[in-house]
Amino acid sequence: MFGRQMLVLSQNVKRESGRKVQHGNINAAKMIADVIRTCLGPRAMMKMLLDPMGGIVMTNDGNAILREIQVQHPAAKSMVEISRTQDEEVGDGTTSVIILAGEMLSVAEQYLEQQMHPSIIIGAYHQALDDMLTVLKDISAPVDVNDREMMLKIINSAINTKVNNLQIDLACNIALDAVKTVEVEENGRKDIDIKKYAKVEKIPGGFIHDSSVLRGVMVNKDVTHPRMRRHIKNPRIMLLDCSLEYKKGESQTDIEITREEDFTRILQMEEDYIQHICEEVIRLKPDLLFTEKGISDLALHYLMKANISAIRRIRKSDSNRIARACGARIVSRTDELREEDIGTGAGLFDVTKIGDEYFAFITECKEPKACTILLRGASKEILAEVERNLQDAMQVTRNILLEPYLVPGGGAVEMAIAHALTEKSKTMTGVEQWPYRAMANALEVIPRTLIQNCGASTIRLLTSLRAKHTQEGCQTWGVNGETGALADMKELGIWEPLTVKAQTFKTAVETAILLLRIDDIVSGHKSKKDDSHGGDGDASYN
Repeated sequence: MFGRQMLVLSQNVKRESGRKVQHGNINAAKMIADVIRTCLGPRAMMKMLLDPMGGIVMTNDGNAILREIQVQHPAAKSMVEISRTQDEEVGDGTTSVIILAGEMLSVAEQYLEQQMHPSIIIGAYHQALDDMLTVLKDISAPVDVNDREMMLKIINSAINTKVNNLQIDLACNIALDAVKTVEVEENGRKDIDIKKYAKVEKIPGGFIHDSSVLRGVMVNKDVTHPRMRRHIKNPRIMLLDCSLEYKKGESQTDIEITREEDFTRILQMEEDYIQHICEEVIRLKPDLLFTEKGISDLALHYLMKANISAIRRIRKSDSNRIARACGARIVSRTDELREEDIGTGAGLFDVTKIGDEYFAFITECKEPKACTILLRGASKEILAEVERNLQDAMQVTRNILLEPYLVPGGGAVEMAIAHALTEKSKTMTGVEQWPYRAMANALEVIPRTLIQNCGASTIRLLTSLRAKHTQEGCQTWGVNGETGALADMKELGIWEPLTVKAQTFKTAVETAILLLRIDDIVSGHKSKKDDSHGGDGDASYN
């Protein structure tokens, strides 16, 4: 009776538990970290990825690489997820967060082999994270966001690991101008929405140096009628969210006509309605009309007679940007149009042909709170890479404007925190001090990887750096990513935003803790043939 196995799980279920699962998770995390380890620092190598459709992606952005590769293991999937989270939250540090999380799990492996309970390791990691954030705050220094030269230096140090030298200055200037443009302050609170109001438009052709930030908005549209004006100075702009067509019923309607005059009357009513809504538009004397819906031919005729240029079927997001740039308001009904709904902030409207397509530019805006970034380049691949780097640069700028504190880069801050954790671990008692000290060793992976990617001697330089950080006032010393030598980051001007570093540490530690908590994986596999017995099989639960 007691010797028999009790059948609980379905026969299609595969179950792994205990140490085997923990080692599997740690190895999967290390594998993902190894894939992008060479992508850290200014001497980073690039990866060429082929997607299933045959497209090519060439990048050294950690998040872009992990987004393209297909992973099977559940722990590896969660590692890919943290890279995406880091990118959405702060836009930078996607490679560092993966390498750190992988190393934190790697150093925990020896304690699991020594039969230390995961809860003890997790407790030590939690305590270490709190101390790391405290030290980080102490090391950080405030920055003047109005000092353009300093801001450009910070953005430069954040993105020079990803861009070639030709594009760095250009990307930094574009990012700073774009973010400063969309910055809005309401009730003492800064709001910077890059996604909505700083649109990147990629147009193949021309040189990278032709790229710029427009003081206004560009839409990929032409005027609706060929005889409408394509060049207007100081235009009065009207934005509509309704169609200038005869209104069709929401539900299907049938009209039965018995007399011929009735048919003429119906057509006349349609024309009268369109004439009426056009008169309401013309009454305010706009020069330029944008609508998100359609415009009928008859409405176009009336608008053209009134010398109004019209562009139809623009995107909602473009409409919002135009409203922010020129001060217009989007109106949903023509009978509600008022003089204050007209936007007069734009200095020039111009339709230009670039390549095979027409683009409408609304530029020279007085106080634009939205902008378009125009990118030119030789091929789509180059433009896609420049856009990725530009997004990172804009995120870094946004982080600094929202929280103007900096920490030294080049692995200096990691070494400083590692030194502080090692010193504190000497005062701790009990078994928790060992995983706590291991966390300090894990942080050294960032300077170590920077040295490796330069091709310098890892052991000699890392030992020298450790010794340097024991001295007073040497917290800003790190690795010069270009030469592989030790240098003072303050003199080199390599800084990183505090928010990026804090988010990197939080995400990496929390991911390591999450994966250490897992001690059982139950995966339900579908059977190849439908099981008539409801799937009761030989899988046992001991």
